[in-house]
Amino acid sequence: MSYFQSRLSAVVARNGAVATSQPLAAQAGLQILRDGGNAIDAAVATAAVLNVVEPMSTGIGGDMFALIWDKGERKVVALNGSGRQAAAANVDDVIAAGFDSIPNSLAGSQFAVSVPGTVHGWETALSQYGRMTLREVLQPAIDYALNGYAVSEVIAHNWGSEDTIEKLSHRPSGKELLPGANGGAPKYGEIVRLPELGRTLQMIAEGGSEAFYKGEIAKKTADFVQAEGGWLTEADLANHHSDWDEAISVNYRGVDVWECPPNGQGIAALIALNLAEGFDIGSMGAQSADRYHYLIESMRYGYADAFQYVADPRVAEVPIDPLLSKDYANRRRAGISGIQADPNVSYGDPMASADTVYLTAVDGEGTACSLINSLFNGFGTGLVVPTLGMALQNRGSLFSFDPNHPNYLEGNKRPFQTIIPAMATRDDEMWLSFGVMGGFMQPQGHLQVASNMIDYAMDSQEALDAPRFKVEVEGNQDVMVEEDLATEVVAELQKRGHTVQVVSGYDRAGFGGGQVISRDAETGVLTAGSEPRKDGAAAGW
Repeated sequence: MSYFQSRLSAVVARNGAVATSQPLAAQAGLQILRDGGNAIDAAVATAAVLNVVEPMSTGIGGDMFALIWDKGERKVVALNGSGRQAAAANVDDVIAAGFDSIPNSLAGSQFAVSVPGTVHGWETALSQYGRMTLREVLQPAIDYALNGYAVSEVIAHNWGSEDTIEKLSHRPSGKELLPGANGGAPKYGEIVRLPELGRTLQMIAEGGSEAFYKGEIAKKTADFVQAEGGWLTEADLANHHSDWDEAISVNYRGVDVWECPPNGQGIAALIALNLAEGFDIGSMGAQSADRYHYLIESMRYGYADAFQYVADPRVAEVPIDPLLSKDYANRRRAGISGIQADPNVSYGDPMASADTVYLTAVDGEGTACSLINSLFNGFGTGLVVPTLGMALQNRGSLFSFDPNHPNYLEGNKRPFQTIIPAMATRDDEMWLSFGVMGGFMQPQGHLQVASNMIDYAMDSQEALDAPRFKVEVEGNQDVMVEEDLATEVVAELQKRGHTVQVVSGYDRAGFGGGQVISRDAETGVLTAGSEPRKDGAAAGW
């Protein structure tokens, strides 16, 4: 049953599928599958091409996380490919520079640079689960960077934004990522090349992650950040490593939904799903005021807890199991009213008694990889390492300056991370490999896509096409909705105390960029969908 006018049919395939936010990247991943690679090989190849064709969102100067379905062990495994803050990082230096937090804008952004974890994450995933070498899977990205490609529409729009132009024009090296005519942002359909980035990718292809974290690339990166007044050193880069983690999950109406554990914010989506499970969402209309209200409130509660407790669990205490318990959800759910939005959502006590790019690849054998790769804000800090064509991320801006908060800024500590891949299993079989990129939209997108597919049996494309809400969790908690939502539903949400903004046009990209591949365990048929709000594509064979 359709609950709205779905914009596109899902892609159905048997031998493999890839879905991501740019068609050239999806096709590159699919070709890797056709050449004998598996889902992990395809995912890394796709991510690398996205670094070239959507460079404002992702790249080797950023971080990555992945969930992998290990079909042999029949379990979901989590890879944390995020970097730590430099060893010398401290609050006093930032305050002395005139800031009361780490900025993610031009001035002071040198403090936001943490070690880029992407390259080691790619290599770690390939070494453990892939069939191909890093050299093989990076070749499509290198070809596009050196030989050129035509820029797609939404990416051209984002590349040409005032903020992006200001950020990249601030330093001479930023011009390496302004390849358009007259040294500006490229236009829709314009053919561009990124030769500096292409040569850097070639060095990584030839020398592996060692070539990135030691030697010429590391020295140029550290020297540049140091010259800008930042902390990052060659030793910080040389000491970096990825980590395999236990994936975390909750059961939502018989489906196990999986996320990477903190320092990522995926736990917010799981907390919200636990809360939503106590309401009969399936009996409500998919685009009804009741459903929007209960999911919005569940998400607000989930974020209140995430902002209070998420940190690097290898440095700080994070109460993961208590936060995900059904008992805790039952106690928290009591605060959600069906007739009025909670005006003062605060975090709970789980210990008490009773835009980023996202991609997914699934191969014909059932191995799946849900991977997200990001610079955080567009082109990250805007710091582009000279001659490398590499923008450095600004994840460090998410640290807290409250010494009593678990996410307090310290050296060698991973910051709170917004980037989160997801999976869902049913009856111990991989069912969904999915994600929705876009900063603090990500857990909200996971909640809504999972509900669409579990509560309403939508397929992969329908679940992405469906209108979404977005709670502005960083500020006044206004609720943004898409223009497709009926005016009477908007009015009812306002009546219940929600401050609602209706969004249209390019601004709809703020509702996230999702991709979903589902797998039928009996037939092996893959059904892939891609975000209609982006330039994305799903491809299969």
